[in-house]
Amino acid sequence: MGYGDLDQLAINTIRTLAVDATFKANSGHPGAPMGMAPIAHVLFNKFMTFNPKNPNWVNRDRFVLSNGHGCMLQYAVLHLFGYRISMDDLKDFRHVDSITPGHPESHDTDGIEVTTGPLGQGFANAVGLAIAQAHTGAVFNKPGYDLINNYTYCFFGDGCAMEGIASEAASTAGHLQLGNLIMIYDDNHISIDGDTKCAFTEDVLKRFEAYGWHTQWVKEGDTDLEGMEAAIKKAQEVKDKPSVIKLTTTIGFGSKLQGTGGVHGNPLKEDDCKQVKKKFGFNPEESFVVPKEVYDAYHKHAAEGAAAEEEWNQLFSKYKEEHKDLGAELQRRLDGKLPEGWEKKLPVYKPTDGAQASRKLSEKVLEEIHEAVPELLSGSADLTGSNNTRWKNAIDFQPPSLGIGEWSGRYLRYGVREHGMAGIMNGISAYGTLIPAGGTFLNFVSYAAGSVRLSALSHARVIYIATHDSIGLGEDGPTHQPIETLAHFRALPNMMVWRPADGNETSAAYYMAITSKQTPSILALTRQNLPQLENSTIEKAIKGGYVAVEAEKANITLVSTGSEVSLCVEAAKYLKDKHDVTARVVSIPCFEVFDAQPKEYRLQCLPDGIPSMSVEVMSTLGWERYSHEQFGLNRFGASGAYKDVYKKFDFVPEGIARRAMATIDFYKDAK
Repeated sequence: MGYGDLDQLAINTIRTLAVDATFKANSGHPGAPMGMAPIAHVLFNKFMTFNPKNPNWVNRDRFVLSNGHGCMLQYAVLHLFGYRISMDDLKDFRHVDSITPGHPESHDTDGIEVTTGPLGQGFANAVGLAIAQAHTGAVFNKPGYDLINNYTYCFFGDGCAMEGIASEAASTAGHLQLGNLIMIYDDNHISIDGDTKCAFTEDVLKRFEAYGWHTQWVKEGDTDLEGMEAAIKKAQEVKDKPSVIKLTTTIGFGSKLQGTGGVHGNPLKEDDCKQVKKKFGFNPEESFVVPKEVYDAYHKHAAEGAAAEEEWNQLFSKYKEEHKDLGAELQRRLDGKLPEGWEKKLPVYKPTDGAQASRKLSEKVLEEIHEAVPELLSGSADLTGSNNTRWKNAIDFQPPSLGIGEWSGRYLRYGVREHGMAGIMNGISAYGTLIPAGGTFLNFVSYAAGSVRLSALSHARVIYIATHDSIGLGEDGPTHQPIETLAHFRALPNMMVWRPADGNETSAAYYMAITSKQTPSILALTRQNLPQLENSTIEKAIKGGYVAVEAEKANITLVSTGSEVSLCVEAAKYLKDKHDVTARVVSIPCFEVFDAQPKEYRLQCLPDGIPSMSVEVMSTLGWERYSHEQFGLNRFGASGAYKDVYKKFDFVPEGIARRAMATIDFYKDAK
């Protein structure tokens, strides 16, 4: 295998760069980079194929740093290989507006595949990247054309191993037999609280073995470069299982505080920085030093990656000649384009069409568009029959050896793993060839909140199909009925939360979810049937809000979403018949999109000079910006038939009308 002085010099260069950057920032985590520098050197130089000049080459090997607090390890390595991270960027570590933030962010920094930091998230993302590779390869690879064959590598630490999302994702990966996935576990026995013996004494490898993983242990993680290389080679040979390599390292290797919690989340003291450099053969009075021979060695491997991409490009050109349709399809996806005219497949509804639950309307969309949008992968967290996420002829994504699906399948059985599903979908989206959609009950999207937040922060095109969206689910009661959920996710920056009121609004929600390449979506869908609205169209709904019932000289505007829009329409009729009061009705299926419309348009929908009242069977928080008064549900729900539950809380035309009258009276008095 042949490791010598140059390898040790490169490893120590990574360590000293991490020491210098965290010291200069007076913030950060030097310990993990110092301990993991040897395995990073071996992995990137001996195994990974990538081209720093084109970080988006589709067949590059993927690397994920799940223990993202150690990101100076990744920044240093990317800099040494020639990615667009300069020495000045390393010096700006953790500074405002730098491309070297305190945890890796995929949309900020070339070479960062996914946004990590919240522990366990990167682990789940890596599983998603491996799923995307397996599926994309199965669709496009042909004899003589092994176009998509990259590996996904991931580093994770004790904190990730403790997090529940990593367990969910590991269980999923083991079931799926993802032989293209290799995880390296930084077994340094230290977390923020100190030695992990205070909270974490399980045998991690036995757990992974039970999940169906191939397991290995390299005991001398500070020095045994040959052992690391041999372990990765062995992992690559295992084709029917994901692999985990336990690597026992010394956190903060070389520091006076090595092996302790003192080097986990704090920069080294100045005297420690100097003695580390002296120990590693560097001038203790100099900072941010990279020997020329280290640059040369790393740039040589980067050039090999560029040559590999050029060879791949030539193979792809021949492929496009021999497999014209598939070649054009893959090229379209790589160009980030959607299929021409796919939106014409979206269902369109007339007011005379029958009432349907919006979860069934969503199923109809998937049925109609799945052939037109072949990059769409659907799935569910064990609620397929309730979420209606599977089209009729869908094939499951499964290892062929199980006899229940194929790698080319487009339906994912996530099991009862909502958080894992969301983290995995972020990874699938990041791969660059697929659009993932996954279902659960809206209430249990909250189980996945950590990953949903990262969908938004990462600018990931992920679609959350969230059914059973309110007290309208009925008998399951308060434990399943979301109250605060929409307020929570509407507060997320860069998140579209859609609550469609009928078929056209549901089609509009999908149109926006699929065309918005940098924004994830939550589609909140009903269990109960909804009538088709008189005035809805896809074109109106894609503005996020529109006038569903217009009236001259109206006394009040009722503004609503989802299942309550048709209730407001009924209430408007009741107000006219019983009180000779004229009401307008406005539907706002998506706050985020409506707020982005010109002010003139928003004022057409919600004009000044007329009182307004919002109606939604959940928390009123957030409705203050659209209405003078809010009729909602600031308490937990109740168990019973959905119509009885609505009646209990007065969400009936008469109840809405009473509150509308009170709002009108209050508005008059206030004037």
